[in-house]
Amino acid sequence: MLAFVPELLWFVAHTRPRCEKKLVQHCGRQGVATTLPCYDSAHKYRGKTVVFRKPLFPGYVFLRIQPHESTVIRQNDHVANLLEVFDQATFEQQLKDILIALDSGVGVQLAPAIGEGSRVRIKGGPLQGLEGWVERRYGMTTVLLRLDFINQSAAVKLDADLLEPV
Repeated sequence: MLAFVPELLWFVAHTRPRCEKKLVQHCGRQGVATTLPCYDSAHKYRGKTVVFRKPLFPGYVFLRIQPHESTVIRQNDHVANLLEVFDQATFEQQLKDILIALDSGVGVQLAPAIGEGSRVRIKGGPLQGLEGWVERRYGMTTVLLRLDFINQSAAVKLDADLLEPV
């Protein structure tokens, strides 16, 4: 008689801050299949360029497990929450598409969901804490931000990574 083998399903592990790679290492030791799409990010330090591998979706690791394994994953110190994927086929196709784009070397980055007319707060740099309105986007990385002061407005161009929705 054949034993029933449960199907492997996709789950999304919402990790604790900066624990994505730690969870992938832990799952690897446990024999759990994981996917962590990453891109290269170059930074200059004292004249040297250092390349880091950063998660494309910070805070998320994609797992392929049997449903009964979800309890063990939820109990891991690196996991804040484990989310079920309801449309397995669509999720798998979208994940494959992202991985193909990353492997192609075209420079995939997560686009901030900050559109024209959005109210945002500056989360870093000399203007940290100020709030304003997005007037215009220039590609993926630059935003023209309107700051209102005493019935007057000033505009400043900023890196979109410095902004968060309010």
